[in-house]
Amino acid sequence: MTKRNRRAFRTLMLSGAALSLLSTAGMASAQTAAGANDGPIDQIVVTARKREEQVKDVPVSVTVMAGQGLEAASSGGLDISFLSARVPSLVVESSFGRTFPRFYIRGLGNTDFDLNASQPVSLVYDDVVYENPILKGFPVFDVKGIEVLRGPQGTLFGRNTPAGVVKFDSVKPSETFGGYAKLGVRSFNGTDVEAAVGGALAPGWSARASVLSQTQGDWVTNAHLGGGKTLGDYRDQAGRVQLRYQDSDLDANLNVHGRKLSGTSQLFRANIIAPGTNDLVTGFDPKKVYYDGGAGNNQTLETYGATANVAYDMGALTLTSVTGYEHAKFYGRGDIDGGFGASYAPPFGPGFIPFSSETADAVDGLSQFSQEIRLSNSAKEKLYWQVGAYSFNETVKISSYSFDSLFGAGQNGYANQKQDTTAWALFGSATYKPSDKLTLTGGLRYSDDSKDFSGYRSVSPVGGGALPTVKKSVGDSAMSWDVSAVYEVSAEANVYGRIARGFRAPSLQGRLLFGDVVTTAKSEFVTSYEAGVKSTLLDRKLRLDASTFYYEIKNQQLTAIGGAGNFNQLLNAKKGEGYGFEIESELRPIEHLALTAAVSYNHTEIKDADLTVGPCGGGCTVTDPVVGGAAKINGNSFPNAPEWIMDLTGRYSYPLASGGEVFVYTDWAYKGQTNFFLYTSKEYVVDGYWEGGLRTGYITADGKKEFTVYGRNITDEVRLVGGVDFNNLTGFINPPRVWGAEIKLRY
Repeated sequence: MTKRNRRAFRTLMLSGAALSLLSTAGMASAQTAAGANDGPIDQIVVTARKREEQVKDVPVSVTVMAGQGLEAASSGGLDISFLSARVPSLVVESSFGRTFPRFYIRGLGNTDFDLNASQPVSLVYDDVVYENPILKGFPVFDVKGIEVLRGPQGTLFGRNTPAGVVKFDSVKPSETFGGYAKLGVRSFNGTDVEAAVGGALAPGWSARASVLSQTQGDWVTNAHLGGGKTLGDYRDQAGRVQLRYQDSDLDANLNVHGRKLSGTSQLFRANIIAPGTNDLVTGFDPKKVYYDGGAGNNQTLETYGATANVAYDMGALTLTSVTGYEHAKFYGRGDIDGGFGASYAPPFGPGFIPFSSETADAVDGLSQFSQEIRLSNSAKEKLYWQVGAYSFNETVKISSYSFDSLFGAGQNGYANQKQDTTAWALFGSATYKPSDKLTLTGGLRYSDDSKDFSGYRSVSPVGGGALPTVKKSVGDSAMSWDVSAVYEVSAEANVYGRIARGFRAPSLQGRLLFGDVVTTAKSEFVTSYEAGVKSTLLDRKLRLDASTFYYEIKNQQLTAIGGAGNFNQLLNAKKGEGYGFEIESELRPIEHLALTAAVSYNHTEIKDADLTVGPCGGGCTVTDPVVGGAAKINGNSFPNAPEWIMDLTGRYSYPLASGGEVFVYTDWAYKGQTNFFLYTSKEYVVDGYWEGGLRTGYITADGKKEFTVYGRNITDEVRLVGGVDFNNLTGFINPPRVWGAEIKLRY
């Protein structure tokens, strides 16, 4: 670190500590495990380090989302992007609609929309890493909770990841019979059906089955004459069946799961941004589009997979094996120019449409196989350790299409690519307690990753002709590590510090439909410094966690997408930098009332005086210096990395004489000003805004029946959440306001 950076880091440490003290006035963890509002706050238990422990003992900035907070945030038929801004320093966005979510933690993510894109945030579902972004949109249902780990990870499980991990854990089978059924209706003819049931089959054997079905009707009219059907519908179905065997030494769980989705792709909208501003144009109607695409916007997705998780207790040691297989197919088509006609084929609109763009992408086949083995001693030992090995193999085949509905020519472009990824790693971690109050941990990982790419183009939509097969290979190996310490200041408070090094292997980008070049990016290395406090105060009526961090990225991998050349290109910035803080707490000031709030600040900055990218080709107002037609991006923030994120919730319950309760729950999330691209412009940036939800209902005395009405985005905010910059001032917006009602039965 330079002297300047060290000063910034020390300042952040002090300011984070000061904010921690100030926040006791009412800051709270956005992710309370809901239910009862009375009594002391429950201890949060996590498995972030592959063993159950209280969150205050984990030397990582981690958020747990569970219970009513999770149920409320995910209601209304929302996809996995409901997590965005509901967790400190976490953003989730997508230009594919309900598929291909892109995750960002502390500003680190990847805006690349290609179907083989490398992402620095790792998503782990039931101990298996979902690598391809198509897999990462698996719906959230019948889960015990979601853990978000911030900062580099990889010395304990899974793949190496420089940004962090989002970890989902399904409810596991047990020999106790139980489950639930939920039925809901909502705006736009939407329906929600969710159910789970499980219990004992025979001595030692248990099973659990869970299903989800979400539907929505069309609600967006295609106002272009002859433009085709209305849009906005989807049908999203998923299921999971688990079979578990347990005895005194063995715990084995087989998890078979799948998903089937059909419906409308992301709705791109031409010229919805007022030039020279980031305002939506006067008279913008979110319930109308103007498309000439003959097939409209549609997408289909099918995935299935199986996970075998086996833990064998050998007495002094435990051997764990996690085997995962995932398969997927996908097709998505969209009217990318967002309008009708073109300058050479009038009439056109809305606004000026230089040329028509209608494309589709397909995953013709994706197969992922991973194997993880861990050996550990007892967590009760003074020196606890675990060692492990990980292997990963993926093959993905991708087709890209272009269409010309203007002249009835049908398909006018086709390109194909295949990528094979092979990775393996050895890792280990040890935790030592030199005293009752001090815990020291160190971890080390060796990773070896390689990718082999081949692709060709048979027809070019822009007159480039056919392109013979192009082949490219990249690979690298590296060490990553972490060291941390936790000190118990008192029975109510722990402080911790952590230094970690993360690694992301080289990336390939071969979007050959519009270009002839396969670009690559060198390995990325992140060094992260973090310190924090985790405490429970006021006789456990207040939980307060605060962390502050600083990180540097060497050879930061970036993706320049779109622009005047309408081409995706991988880049390496010499350096990237980020610093900030996160504060979470939960407060129960009076009986029957629970309040939570969270805030995070993330400053990110690209540091490369020579790095340039092609700016927009759609008429935006670039605010970076432009030299020779290229924008200099040194000093810009990372794309989709708002500085401020906040989340507030409150739950009040009123006990009834019958023994039941009536409750009111509200939650509000704030996402600060966000830039969409590597360059800056007046148009492709959204100002900070709040989105709120409201939920009220009745729960019977035995807790087995719940009747709820709710609203999501209750203020009906209509905001730009992304853009397409190569053609016109195209953008897409957030989901609309939704009202709904649910009945939930627990048994």
